[in-house]
Amino acid sequence: MPNTHSKKGLFQFYPHNLWWVGLAILAIILDQWTKWIAVTNLNYADPVPVLPFLNWTLLHNYGAAFSFLSDAGGWQRYFFTSLAGLVSVIFVFWLMRMPKDMKILPLAIALILGGAIGNLIDRVSLGYVVDFIHVYYQNSHFPAFNIADSAITVGTILMLIDTFFLEKHRIQRAQAQHD
Repeated sequence: MPNTHSKKGLFQFYPHNLWWVGLAILAIILDQWTKWIAVTNLNYADPVPVLPFLNWTLLHNYGAAFSFLSDAGGWQRYFFTSLAGLVSVIFVFWLMRMPKDMKILPLAIALILGGAIGNLIDRVSLGYVVDFIHVYYQNSHFPAFNIADSAITVGTILMLIDTFFLEKHRIQRAQAQHD
């Protein structure tokens, strides 16, 4: 993980990072709004063609990504709810400590945070996550997903880019400044 420690202490937060929290809130709102549209306008498991490779299909996901553990007997609801809650608290804390010059990593964290909370809201209020975006090609179908899942995926990709490509440059710049 990238080094985001501050010399000012563990609880040093930066007000400029409220922008990133706002982005996470926007992701939550967009996710919940689109799920509301899907729930109020789609019949369960009845595909509505949009494009030759895209349907709107309302589904309930009792598991995690790609319906992982969806048939595990019910304990997974509490596990994924607890996990999402813990990750959300850690990510808010981490996000608020980001140095001002970092852009990609806080964007990634904000997207993951927004997606995690968006799905957490479903899991707590409904007992499952609402999925409705169904992408396919001929007979190959990608598991249905939602805006929160998309935010988590894009955020994870950005975090990997930051970790494997940008962190090295930050370390080199910091070493050059100290020399």
